[in-house]
Amino acid sequence: MLIDYQKANIYQTDEVILQNVDFHVDEEQFVYVIGKVGSGKSSLLKSIYCEVDFDKADAEKAEVLERNLLTLKRKDIPALRREMGIIFQDFQLLHDRSVKQNLQFVLKATGWKLQKEIDERILKVLEAVGMQDMSNRLPHELSGGEQQRIAIARALLNQPKIIIADEPTGNLDPDTAEKIVGLLYEISHSGTSVVISTHNLGMIDKFPGRVYKCKEHTLTDVTKEYADQ
Repeated sequence: MLIDYQKANIYQTDEVILQNVDFHVDEEQFVYVIGKVGSGKSSLLKSIYCEVDFDKADAEKAEVLERNLLTLKRKDIPALRREMGIIFQDFQLLHDRSVKQNLQFVLKATGWKLQKEIDERILKVLEAVGMQDMSNRLPHELSGGEQQRIAIARALLNQPKIIIADEPTGNLDPDTAEKIVGLLYEISHSGTSVVISTHNLGMIDKFPGRVYKCKEHTLTDVTKEYADQ
């Protein structure tokens, strides 16, 4: 199991946002986290990559990629994050660098040394998202959908076991949003699990997966509600 939370309380500053969370993600799963703004979706996702801390006394279990988050030392967090891909709503690309330079920056920062291997990996992830002809473009020369595809390529660079996508379609038009979710859905069926938070419930019918709902400080598995529709 890639993520295993049992009876975990998740905080934002000193306030409990989600109580008694049971949340599980297996290999090659596509998992939605839905709920209104402020319901705890982002806090849940941030807890996975240790942007939000647990109170160590407030969980029976909190494991991500075989690490115990209740005892994980801060110096070990970067190594955990290197096994994940993280995608944000606002892309977070470096605007003064080309697409290739954005991706190269990540690889070098995570220990890649040989330029030939760097170039080969960049080409492979750009091909995976259909952006191999855009490597020399600057982010401002790309549409929102194209920038999000580059953000997905960046998330794939280190062959992550899991991708965390926090409202990745929030700034995109409906057609582009559908293509982005479809791309992430394909990725989840090729060896990398995906956890995606979204307001767009229509996507669940088109790209079915496990569905968790944040509401009134609780997280509930509501997959069956959508499977029955």
